[in-house]
Amino acid sequence: MSLYDIPLTALDGQGTTLGAYAGRALLLVNVASRCGLTPQYVGLERLQEEYAERGLTVVGFPCNQFGGQEPGTAEEIQEFCSATYGVTFPMMGKVEVNGPGRHAVFTELAQVEDASGEAGDVGWNFEKWVVDPSGEPVARFRSRVEPESAEVVAAIERVLPSPA
Repeated sequence: MSLYDIPLTALDGQGTTLGAYAGRALLLVNVASRCGLTPQYVGLERLQEEYAERGLTVVGFPCNQFGGQEPGTAEEIQEFCSATYGVTFPMMGKVEVNGPGRHAVFTELAQVEDASGEAGDVGWNFEKWVVDPSGEPVARFRSRVEPESAEVVAAIERVLPSPA
């Protein structure tokens, strides 16, 4: 099954899939509102603004599995993200990224190796995956790698769709 085919629920409760972004580069991130890494929303939003016209979409996946740092309702998460960080990129409904309730998107993403060759469970909030326009995950970055770091930007640049 392709990442594009896995059913998702957007933060507004609407059914969707990543297939809605087919042909675009994606940066998928498991996010949390009450984490020490939450300020990464600033860099994520800047990437969205800088690269959207070139074919990138950042997609956030709220998760409450790490220290209970995303306890809010969908409405509270949406309000926090837009009021505090001006988030304009799409947000999905809250998901589990590890364990028996792991969402199918993260079952696929857990198989992707990071720069040191490690795959497996998501380690913490704000892990990032770059997905090419065909829906193939091509890079994984752990939580402490900043969204605008040279390695993340380089991975995004490598998979941006060619201009028409």
